[in-house]
Amino acid sequence: QVQLVESGGGLVQAGGSLRLSCAASGNIFSIGTMGWYRQAPGKQRELVAIITSGGSTNYADSVKGRFTISRLNAKNTVYLEMNSLKPEDTDVYYCNVLATTGRGITSAWGQGTQVTVSS
Repeated sequence: QVQLVESGGGLVQAGGSLRLSCAASGNIFSIGTMGWYRQAPGKQRELVAIITSGGSTNYADSVKGRFTISRLNAKNTVYLEMNSLKPEDTDVYYCNVLATTGRGITSAWGQGTQVTVSS
């Protein structure tokens, strides 16, 4: 199994910054694509950013130029640097990891971390 632990959410004023972290642990042979998603109450979870094992990245149009995703493979950790935050960025943020384990390929989700941006 794969366990994900997220940290770094909180309350920030518009224009401010936050950095989210997500560390994976467990019986992991390798990790492929890692990503961040967000979800507001009553809405579908949406992609924020993903990063492949080779370092290629993709972002939602709404966060391009403001958010940066990165990973540290030695620590099985993915980060999301969020700058110039806007009230509309307020959501619960979830990390997702595709990992190869002893049981095959699994898609694991973090517990979610709240990001609140005040105007």
